[in-house]
Amino acid sequence: MKQARLTALLKFFIRATWLSAMFISFVPTSRAAELVMFEQSGCPWCQMFDREIAPVYGKTQEGQRAPLRRVDIDGALPADLSFVEVERLTPLFVLVDRGHEIWRIRGYPGEDNFWGLLGVLIKRLDSFGTSGERAQLWLKTARAVD
Repeated sequence: MKQARLTALLKFFIRATWLSAMFISFVPTSRAAELVMFEQSGCPWCQMFDREIAPVYGKTQEGQRAPLRRVDIDGALPADLSFVEVERLTPLFVLVDRGHEIWRIRGYPGEDNFWGLLGVLIKRLDSFGTSGERAQLWLKTARAVD
């Protein structure tokens, strides 16, 4: 009788673990977004960003929501960013989420303006949710206006 209870209990825990793993794999993570910084060596605006923003970025709410990822424009573009149109202007900040570009900041506009623009990007990210199609459509529309 004890053996049967142990076997039943073991089966229950195995199923519960399996179901938990399945549930977790389908729940979207809140850290899926990234702020990709395209940079190049010798860029004075990149250096200014490194002095003014980089030391605190990861500690901010924005940094937690969209961690900073650096990419050298002189190197190969990572495969997971193949959808991003890279410009020669540096720094170029591109907010991406689940394989879609949400919006970008061209250049480094100074500390105060950077935080304000980033706040707008984060609001756009939140308003688009997980629908990359809406973000792409909005991005194309906005670029046509620019």
